[in-house]
Amino acid sequence: MFTIVAETRRAVPDDACDIADVHAQSWKNAYSGIVPYKALTRMINRRDAGWWANAIRRSTIILVAELNDEVAGYVTLGPNRVSTFPYQGEIYEIYLKPEFQGIGLGSKLFMDARSELKRRAYKGTAVWVLADNNPAISFYENAGGKAIAKGSEHFDDKRLEKVAFGWS
Repeated sequence: MFTIVAETRRAVPDDACDIADVHAQSWKNAYSGIVPYKALTRMINRRDAGWWANAIRRSTIILVAELNDEVAGYVTLGPNRVSTFPYQGEIYEIYLKPEFQGIGLGSKLFMDARSELKRRAYKGTAVWVLADNNPAISFYENAGGKAIAKGSEHFDDKRLEKVAFGWS
């Protein structure tokens, strides 16, 4: 028997390469076949280690999940971008490397992100997800989220539906 030690902490500039790696792996895993290939490749390439280092230096709120000293995932969060929602906080993105999915680490990272929003006095949490991303939809439904709005995103010539979930 062994113990898995998972820790969530604020990202530092030295995490930039690891976050870029998580981003690339998780986006390929989650969005291949949903987002057009060229658009997906462009979005992944745009967020290289330099992009993440700048985001961290600009004080973007990024938490990383470490498992046995390896960055396994990240979450970005802050104020809600939709003023008509009754939720003040928003989780902009939450991703794990594929090999770390399904072991409870995503739930831990999600709860830690919600705790960080609450610590910053944001009441409630919202998150957007592509409607075709069934694993993410299930994750948010299982976490008690309620679908609160619909929208869409354009990726090259393809329009994809998205759904917002909310938690009080």
